[in-house]
Amino acid sequence: MPKLTRVQKASKEIAEKGKQPHSIEDAVKLLKTYPKRKFDQTIEVVMHLAIDPRQAEQQLRGSVSMPKGVGKSARVACFCASDKVEAAKAAGAVEAGSDDLVKKIEGGWLDFDVAVASPDMMRFVGQLGRQLGPKGLMPSPKAGTVTPDIETAVAEFAAGKVEYRNDDAGNIHCIVGKMSFSDEDLIENLNFFVNMITKARPAAVKGEFVKNCAICATMTPSVKIAL
Repeated sequence: MPKLTRVQKASKEIAEKGKQPHSIEDAVKLLKTYPKRKFDQTIEVVMHLAIDPRQAEQQLRGSVSMPKGVGKSARVACFCASDKVEAAKAAGAVEAGSDDLVKKIEGGWLDFDVAVASPDMMRFVGQLGRQLGPKGLMPSPKAGTVTPDIETAVAEFAAGKVEYRNDDAGNIHCIVGKMSFSDEDLIENLNFFVNMITKARPAAVKGEFVKNCAICATMTPSVKIAL
């Protein structure tokens, strides 16, 4: 049996503790005891919900600006009328336009993380289903990426507003910060997101809504949270 390194041994011991549910405060403290890496790891929360993802009325999708931010920015592409292009770029869009932007994306350009569109532009965006759909980049009113107020939307997403949506197993994943964040900031972001999802409980869901909850960093095992 190969001998574990000092880092592997320390991580294994912490991982065993993480299998037991902790309060949000204790979970954050335990996660931060994992050996440090050479980069600032992203911290994510995962919630397993008692929803049926096959039912449209039980699906959860949206966008959220964390109280303390998430420590990263996003590259935003904006579909808008020609008279809004300069305003969109001034708000932080890496590219903006209408049919010209559609042609650029059809040509293979996908160097952006979020696509924002005004409602009147969806007739152009609809042509990009094959390019944007598989990558989860298609603008959606539920996610807040289809809106008449494109300047505000571009500014918020460029500043770190993040999208969330349930997967086919009923899990919700969302970034809540970085390892460099203070415990207080991470705890505030976590409480904010957990409370928001809890309040978004679909009416059709009976019994316990949140089955499991955990946090993890880019290169760590998870730490369970007791809600």
